[in-house]
Amino acid sequence: MRFAHWTAGVIFAFSLIVMLLFISIDIVLYSDFSVYEEGYRKYDVLSELDMTMDDVMYVTEEVMTYLRGDTDVLSVVTDIEGKEQEFFNQQDRFHMEEVRVLFAAGIRIRMGSCIVMAVCLIFLFITKANIIRIFARSYQAVLSVTVLFSAVIAVVSFIDFNKVFEIFHRIFFNNDLWLFDPAEDYMIRLFPEGFFADMAVRIVFVFAVSLAVIFILSMFLFKYKKKHNKEEIRKF
Repeated sequence: MRFAHWTAGVIFAFSLIVMLLFISIDIVLYSDFSVYEEGYRKYDVLSELDMTMDDVMYVTEEVMTYLRGDTDVLSVVTDIEGKEQEFFNQQDRFHMEEVRVLFAAGIRIRMGSCIVMAVCLIFLFITKANIIRIFARSYQAVLSVTVLFSAVIAVVSFIDFNKVFEIFHRIFFNNDLWLFDPAEDYMIRLFPEGFFADMAVRIVFVFAVSLAVIFILSMFLFKYKKKHNKEEIRKF
């Protein structure tokens, strides 16, 4: 039973970290749209598209609404380069449809992680396991592996973000339609590569903070439980 308890603890910790990752992504992408404005100014997107900030933000909000599944058609008519026209072409729509599939998968993974965590907790409770101790130690172990893995990716990204960006797309897309021509595609002008790099940094930051908060909580609970057990022994 001891092995089963620790296995459940590790699965719980892994599911928790996966859930926190997808929550971090959601927070960065949807909680504050001013980060988009900041990025557009930084990379001079308005000049590249010859659009106003209001029009660019309108396009952005429509894109993010579509990716979340709240609308079924990606179509935005706005003022670009001095004339009113459709912002997205056929390649844009096809690629964003594929990205939308990834977003939907992320939501399912997040919900699945919650279900797995609940099952693990129920199992540990029914079998009368030391939940606090198992959670604290399991989380710290899984966190160590996560930090090591994340550090490797961070170093590689810092050395050559372009290569990591390409590998990511090669893994998740089975075509080259994510390769856009700035001369013809407004999409790549709206979201230049540097913009993605900045958003990735924000996601990592939010993710790291959430991991740290849970780590501190696990340490506090473990020490509290240990102290409580010693007091119970003294009373006995």
